[in-house]
Amino acid sequence: MTDVLKTLILGSGPAGYTAAIYAARANLAPLVLAGQQPGGQLTITSDVENYPGFPEGITGPEMMEKFKAQAERFGSTVLFEHADAVELGSRPFRVHTTAGNEYRCEALIISTGASATYLGLPNEQALQGRGVSACATCDGFFFKNKVVYVVGGGDSACEEASFLTKFASEVHMAVRRDVFRASKIMAQRVLDNPKITVHWNTAVTDVLDVSAGKVTGVELTDTTTDAKRTAACDGLFLAIGHKPNTELFRGQLEMDEVGYLITKPGRTATAVPGVFACGDCQDSFYRQAVTAAGTGCAAAIEAERWLEAQH
Repeated sequence: MTDVLKTLILGSGPAGYTAAIYAARANLAPLVLAGQQPGGQLTITSDVENYPGFPEGITGPEMMEKFKAQAERFGSTVLFEHADAVELGSRPFRVHTTAGNEYRCEALIISTGASATYLGLPNEQALQGRGVSACATCDGFFFKNKVVYVVGGGDSACEEASFLTKFASEVHMAVRRDVFRASKIMAQRVLDNPKITVHWNTAVTDVLDVSAGKVTGVELTDTTTDAKRTAACDGLFLAIGHKPNTELFRGQLEMDEVGYLITKPGRTATAVPGVFACGDCQDSFYRQAVTAAGTGCAAAIEAERWLEAQH
């Protein structure tokens, strides 16, 4: 494409599609490059029941299809391409994709999201949305009176385990070491909760059972003796971190030690004029669809005002 686009959006989760809706309504004719996981993390979430406006709930993939249809209704163009190189040193910005195309744009909105860190077990991917989750806030409700395991020993794992006690009958934590990495107050909260059982020096080394179509148990390995055992459960929650999908921008945009893009306080503007970041690639705290959509809206409004100021 030789024409210079007014607005290019990288990523197609709640942030990207919301940015597209607002940018399109502002006559910015946005092009959305959907990326490696079109629809974002919601496409591996079976049911979404905490997004306003859907009192009966909706599946993650269906919700993202609605977002996409709304963005296209107002004039957004969505291409299922993945960016593999960007040039942000001068305007117009240049974005190169794995399809061999180059796109130039005046304003760039980055909504590439984040990916949960998984254990790398073969069954994890097969059982996502069928008992394997990386978001207790998103999926905890579906485990009422169920037995669940949480993997991790940091603050996030302790927060997830404590949250899950609102629903699950039993919460087990598999901690690889003999101590928590979490802060003392978070660790003590877990240890004081009668619904949580901590398994020290324990790694989850398999998820059971694909043939049943849902999680029925886990294989646990003692990290000191390598002894293995199985335990029945209904869900496995991974709480060993998230990694923002921002490697593409390393060296060109400011980011924290984990890789989250840094924007101006309370804004979506990065230190590079004309480049904005929204959603989970910029937000390490909330990581919810509704907050991602909010920052997508903000990014589009900021981009519109920035573009107006250039002319």
